[in-house]
Amino acid sequence: MCLLWGIPYLMIKVAVAGVSVPVLVFARTGIAALLLLPLAVRPGALATLRAHWRPLLAFAALEIIGPWWLLSDAERHLSSGMTGLLIAAVPIIGVLAARLFGDTTRLGPVRWAGLGLGMAGVLLLAAPHLSGGAAWPVVELLLVAVGYATAPVIAANKLAGVPNLLITASCLSLAALVYAGPAIATWPAELPSTQVLLALGGLAVVCTALAFVLFFELIREVGAPRAMVFTYVNPAVAVAAGVLLLGEPLTALVIVAFVLILAGSVLATARQREKIPAAVVAQPCPAAD
Repeated sequence: MCLLWGIPYLMIKVAVAGVSVPVLVFARTGIAALLLLPLAVRPGALATLRAHWRPLLAFAALEIIGPWWLLSDAERHLSSGMTGLLIAAVPIIGVLAARLFGDTTRLGPVRWAGLGLGMAGVLLLAAPHLSGGAAWPVVELLLVAVGYATAPVIAANKLAGVPNLLITASCLSLAALVYAGPAIATWPAELPSTQVLLALGGLAVVCTALAFVLFFELIREVGAPRAMVFTYVNPAVAVAAGVLLLGEPLTALVIVAFVLILAGSVLATARQREKIPAAVVAQPCPAAD
């Protein structure tokens, strides 16, 4: 999973050099939807979709339809490594989003420190680009991070009874329909290069369809909390892929920002140990009676 969801930034960077953003998103969502729909459709699936169409629409907009356009458009101007690092702020934004949606869990000093470190890393990375027209791609990526952080909250609160594969396949299908018109209008006059076609195919088959199937299997195997550990490694994969395969620079600024964002994400999402009341600790074990 670290690899499958760490290399999309590399493939997007390659693909946007040969096709428009709508064509990229349409190809990625359309091919993946065709592959996942046979696995997702079960008796009663249509009724389930009708009963949950509003939260499904919101989830699709925040997880796929909006973010994948913004992400691809931003990579027309920013390196794939920097893109992966800025998206790594999702866990940090997720903590803030959860509080906005009513999470009353107290944030202790460790988690507040994590939020501060993570935000410092984001600002350090984004600061050189926050002047003139160069600021918009950074804003696009921060909007993507907000969408990625908010969508799971909707899924957890409103879509808990809907099978994961059905959510994914239906949202991908909806996104493909949304982008079909813009993709046709901006379809390339000539066949893109082999490199671009391979990037599009890899995004759709490997980084979307296969990745989602493996992700759900991973959740079944180890549970959601442990399954999400791989998200902390994604930025390293994105940076390494950009440096090794695209020749992107690995600067001290990137390294420091990576350390700050990673440390901030780990600390901000750390679970606090619950204190056990002394009265409970003092009670004898029933087996010893």
